[in-house]
Amino acid sequence: MSALFTPLTVRELALRNRLWVPALCQYTVEKKDGVPTDWHLVHLGAMASGGAGLVIAEATAVVPDGRISDEDTGIWNDEQAAAWARVTAFIHSQGAAAGMQLAHAGRKASVWPEWGHDRHGTMSIEDGGWQTASASAEAFGEYDAPVALDQDGIEGIVAAFAAAAVRSVEAGFDVVEVHAAHGYLIHQFLSPLSNRRTDAHGGPLENRARLLLDIVRAVRAAVGEAVPVFVRFSATDYAEGGWNREQTAVVAGWARDAGADLFDISSGGNLSGVRIPLGPGYQVPFAEFVKEQAGVPVAAVGLITDAEQAEEIVASGQADAVLLGRAFMRDPHFGLRAAFELGLEDDALWPQQYLRARPQVSGGQW
Repeated sequence: MSALFTPLTVRELALRNRLWVPALCQYTVEKKDGVPTDWHLVHLGAMASGGAGLVIAEATAVVPDGRISDEDTGIWNDEQAAAWARVTAFIHSQGAAAGMQLAHAGRKASVWPEWGHDRHGTMSIEDGGWQTASASAEAFGEYDAPVALDQDGIEGIVAAFAAAAVRSVEAGFDVVEVHAAHGYLIHQFLSPLSNRRTDAHGGPLENRARLLLDIVRAVRAAVGEAVPVFVRFSATDYAEGGWNREQTAVVAGWARDAGADLFDISSGGNLSGVRIPLGPGYQVPFAEFVKEQAGVPVAAVGLITDAEQAEEIVASGQADAVLLGRAFMRDPHFGLRAAFELGLEDDALWPQQYLRARPQVSGGQW
């Protein structure tokens, strides 16, 4: 038996395996209305037909000014939810579960899309951008400075996450993931290097974690007890005096008590100019640390590129699941390939339309 292809049950959701697709920003909503397109259907659907157990949609904004760029997807209105329903229906038809990553970019919002333009950094209001907001009025690198959110603004964001979670479930998503990583709004509150507040949302760790915990509690109340709620963390800022793995483990425990079920552990993104020590599986030790210290289920990410590597991470207990982004983008059928390379003959994993192409494990070649 393969540990990677052992089913996992979270609350009432049975996932067919532990090989998942993380949220992958696409910057492809050309109408700039937040409505997912045919690209999203094909992009996410191909990975579901390719054997993934869970496919998580890209970082999707809970409010318009929470988008990273004006070509991001949203889930703040019913038109968007209806379009997402088409995507989740296809994912389900392929035997996979669908996850929605709820996001607010904070001070990293209103930037030019990563491709399709010859301009970078903050998009001005004249070009269609907007004023950004954060924990404090401190810019990210060379981006324009945000305004510090007041109490009403913070409460509005908590409510927006809850409303977006309801729409996500109504659109057919099986998992809701709260994006608290990569230097976006919640991470900006968590880190002492981006949160200089002196009120109830700044200073001690319990204050800096307040926004996240309020969001987790609100999302849990909104979706009920059956729907799994994940949290994505960056485990470190890679900077002295910043957010680190110890704080991540503590807050993961608090978030579990607030209603979260599993923690997707990444790193970085909150500061520009830091050195990140890239290498195969470089973030796996962070996931293992959080799992051991907080006693919570975790998923590992970061330069996990082949079946044996992914199998070892799960089989050794370093993580309960793995998320592979670039590997699935290079080969949307990576899950089928991984099963073959691990010696599994599982017709149920394959779309019926492709069964004639399934290689024989004994003596076959991919």
